[in-house]
Amino acid sequence: MSDVLEDMGPVDFLVIEFPGNRMTGEGFPLLLDLVDRGVIRVLDLLFVRKDVDGSVVGLELADLDGDGRPDLSVFEGASSGLLGQDDIEEAGMALEPGNAAGILVYENLWAAPLARALRRGGAQLVAGGRIPVQALLASLEAAEATEGDGPAA
Repeated sequence: MSDVLEDMGPVDFLVIEFPGNRMTGEGFPLLLDLVDRGVIRVLDLLFVRKDVDGSVVGLELADLDGDGRPDLSVFEGASSGLLGQDDIEEAGMALEPGNAAGILVYENLWAAPLARALRRGGAQLVAGGRIPVQALLASLEAAEATEGDGPAA
């Protein structure tokens, strides 16, 4: 097992909220493309809904949007066992009542060779993070506004 872990790329997770439980499926082909091209490997994919009373319940993968057609059946059973009930509850705390979410745990296969080389050299990842696009845009807008406040030439 340690050999498998040594060869792995970084593992990330996403919790993607769908307001009003509206899952259009528009992103699914793009997710499949990332898997098909070997960019990522899906370790876990789970869908949850937060009811109006605040309770969090799991959703079946087979027909998420209720149209009678299977959705994401290719990922049915994608479960490494990494996600536990506490993770589901924590994801549920981030959701607004009446909304659903997809919880995706994935390995960054594109980074595996770099990660292996760094580990062989004794390096280890000690911190990481993600900057939400909304925060990045807000920072850029603030910087542009500040530039406009400078002294006149």
